[in-house]
Amino acid sequence: MPVSHVSPSELAAVLAADPSITLIDVRNPDEYAAGRVPGAELMPMHTVPVRVQDLPKGAPVYVVCHSGGRSMQVCAWLDNQGYDVVNVDGGTAAWAMGGHPVER
Repeated sequence: MPVSHVSPSELAAVLAADPSITLIDVRNPDEYAAGRVPGAELMPMHTVPVRVQDLPKGAPVYVVCHSGGRSMQVCAWLDNQGYDVVNVDGGTAAWAMGGHPVER
């Protein structure tokens, strides 16, 4: 099944409607600390296979990184595991460039 995608603006609308969505940031801790999408939970890419049980099945899991490459790899892997995943196009960089709030 193809992975779904959202733009940063679409993600902002989803978060405004339901701030309790599952949003994971697959960057490294230093990148996460420098600035992230508010509400994003740190789950570095290399930890996803060992923490996959922490993610809900049956509800979308939004995945973000810096520019969309790592998150797309994680989305493809999670999709193969049976998760409903959504990649954030352009990542945190596009989120910030779009004028959306950045949490530090």
